[in-house]
Parts: sequence; structure tokens; C-alpha cells
Amino acid sequence: MKKITSIHNTYIKDIVKLQEKSRERKKKGLFIVEGRREISLVIQSDYTIDSVLFAVGITSSDDELLEKLPSTVQQIEITKEIYQKIAYRDSTEGIIAIVKSKDSSLNNLLLTNKDPLIMVMEGTEKPGNIGAMLRTADAANVDAVLIANPKTDLYNPNIIRSSVGCLFTNNIATGTSEEIITFLEERAINIYSATLQNSNEYHKEDYTKASAIVVGTEATGLTEIWRNKATQNINIPMQGEIDSMNVSVACAVIIFEAKRQRKFK
Repeated sequence: MKKITSIHNTYIKDIVKLQEKSRERKKKGLFIVEGRREISLVIQSDYTIDSVLFAVGITSSDDELLEKLPSTVQQIEITKEIYQKIAYRDSTEGIIAIVKSKDSSLNNLLLTNKDPLIMVMEGTEKPGNIGAMLRTADAANVDAVLIANPKTDLYNPNIIRSSVGCLFTNNIATGTSEEIITFLEERAINIYSATLQNSNEYHKEDYTKASAIVVGTEATGLTEIWRNKATQNINIPMQGEIDSMNVSVACAVIIFEAKRQRKFK
């Protein structure tokens, strides 16, 4: 088993870069996962773990999580000091995984349900909102999550943290709005765009057939192409003083209305 004891080790410096810079993650095709629950979900997913670092004094080489790793995964023992330098979180679970990125293009997306329920988020920037919507997608067991015109690196540490690992439990693909609309139209999937313009109240629509629920940014909403290409624009009627709610909350409201209509199947 490899051991690293110097905080100035080149490999450790590279990990810090992976944590901090999207450019490095894309260049190396690697990203960082922290947290026992999150790493457990990676193990269960089709992602490939490159290596795992564990801190002596916080955990040990006979940790049951380490024992679940495939034999191909390199395990590296590090000091507590090194762990504290490379860890993104304040927690002290002592284990960090280096994971290989996946190709998230639409060409690799498989839909097995003949009437899929799909979540689409266009241009969402805030990692916290993306993570929250991935949690909703997991909770509702949607068939796919499509991210149109992504503004944030999918492997941003804040997305992984806020999604509590649901990045690894969802069927995710990215593309331009035009590419995703074509993908949906070719498969006869109804498009329901959440917007105030020319819209109907969300609960009056039928989501039991193949459906894509589309949400945009809180600042500007959906772009015109989604409003024009929608099977139906939908809105959530507001009963208070403000005219909108957090995008992740709005998304959850509509997704679970669709699940209710589908009798939670």
C-alpha cells in the first residue's frame, strides 16, 4: 500500500488543483468525492474510482468502506495534516476518492421506460440548486436529468456535496437547448416548460405520458426556444406577495405532481 507523508508531495498538489479548478478536472478527467455516503454511492454506480486516500488517525486500512472497493482501486495512506489540506469539507470522515469523469453527452443516454419522466434544467448556475434538484430527481426516481447549456462544471465539489451523492444515482446528460429539444422531439416526449408566459397552471396538465419538466434560472427563467417549443407552458400559481419561488422547490412541486398522477410508479 502506498503511503504519502509530505504535504508538498506532487500528487497531493494535483489533488488540491482538482478540488479548486474546473479546468484541471476537465484536463485530467478526474474529480474528487468526499463523504462516506457519497463514496458508497460511487461504488454502487457505473463510475470508476481511480484511487482512494485515507487518513491515519481518522480512519484505518481495515475500514469497511475501503473493503468494499474493487481490487483495481489504489489505496493510499495519508497523514491527518494532508487530509485537512485536501479536504473540501469541514467534516473529519478521513476518506477521499479520486473518480474518473464520464462522457455526459446525449448520445450515451439510455431510456428504458416507454413513457419516461425527465427533468430538464436550463442554464442553472448555482451548485446548491443543481444539487437540490438532483436530490429531487433521485427521490422521485425520474428516468433522466438533462442539463441544457450548463453553466457549472458537473463535478463541482459543491454540486457533489449539495446533492449528497445523487450525482451518482441519476441518469444524467448535458447538451445545448437545441440538442436536448431535438432529442425529446425525436422520442415524442412532451415538453412542459415552467414559465409565466402563455402558461397554464401546472396541475391541470397530464404527465402520465412521456414528459419532460423544464425549469430555467431564477434570474431570467427559460430562454425563448423552450417557451416556443413547449407542448405546454406551465406555471405554479402564487398566492402570496412574491411572484416566484426557488427553482429547486418549483421543480420538486411539478415533478411530484407528475409522480402523483403516475401513482408514484
